[in-house]
Amino acid sequence: MCIGSLTYGPLSSSSSSSSSSLRRSWPSRRHLRLGLLKRKLNEAKQRKLQREEFELKNLKLYMENQTIIEENEKLRKKAMLLHKENQALFSQLQKKLSEKSWQQQKQSPADTV
Repeated sequence: MCIGSLTYGPLSSSSSSSSSSLRRSWPSRRHLRLGLLKRKLNEAKQRKLQREEFELKNLKLYMENQTIIEENEKLRKKAMLLHKENQALFSQLQKKLSEKSWQQQKQSPADTV
C-alpha cells in the first residue's frame, strides 16, 4: 500500500548511505574525549600561566614593599635625630633666656636703689 510516494518497509539503499554519512559527520566518543582532554589541558596551562603571572606580580609588589619599608625606617631614624637635635637646641635657648632673665632681675634692683 502506497500513499503518494511514501513507502513502508526497509530503508532504501540511497537513504541508508545518507544516514551512514550523517553518522560519520558526528564526532565519535573517542574524539569527544580527546577534545575534552585537550580543553582541560589548555585550561590547566592557562591556569598555570595565570598563577605564574600572579606570583611574579606578587614578588614585584613584595620587593617594592620591602624597599618602602627600608626607606620608611631610614626616614624614621632621621626624624628621631632631628627631634633630638630640636630638643637640644630648645634646651640651650631656654638656658640662655633664663640666664638673661636672671641677669636682668639682678640688675633691676640695683637701678632702683
